[in-house]
Amino acid sequence: MGYFSSFVLQRYRWWILAVSLNCFAITLQAAEPVPRTFVPSQDESPVLTVNTQNGRHLISRAEIESLPLYSITLQHFEGPQGSFTGVWLKDFLSSHDVNETATLRFIAHDDYSVFINSEDRRQRDYLLVTRLDGEALTLADFGPTMLIVPAEAEAVEAGTASMTHWVWSIRDIFVQ
Repeated sequence: MGYFSSFVLQRYRWWILAVSLNCFAITLQAAEPVPRTFVPSQDESPVLTVNTQNGRHLISRAEIESLPLYSITLQHFEGPQGSFTGVWLKDFLSSHDVNETATLRFIAHDDYSVFINSEDRRQRDYLLVTRLDGEALTLADFGPTMLIVPAEAEAVEAGTASMTHWVWSIRDIFVQ
């Protein structure tokens, strides 16, 4: 191999390494949700029902977004990608006086159900998403609320982690 070919090959290797490191850095940045300063929604229409032993509580997007908002950029395994914004599930539950030991049943508009127990919530941080790229989620785009596990996004997308803790188009949360 001549000097020129060796030089080009060496530069190509450095370029590949630089691109790989840059992608790795972007991936690391995307793995942790960051606080956001959106103007909370003013929409008082119910988007979610929380069912407890004390009754049914209709929750609006405005009420959800009255809590601190966080965003993370990721690819959802069902297709949507962009900046997902919402509140930490633990903050939402705390604001509704939900016992930390309770098991939660999330029911989607198509009647799909996911159960999340207290152990699951201790092991993972869940984000209750209300927006995608700054726009309110609708039924057409997996809304009006969605539950994701930001720390597991890449593994779920790669098929190396279970997606059973993710649910979209949430209609009800039953506290058991």
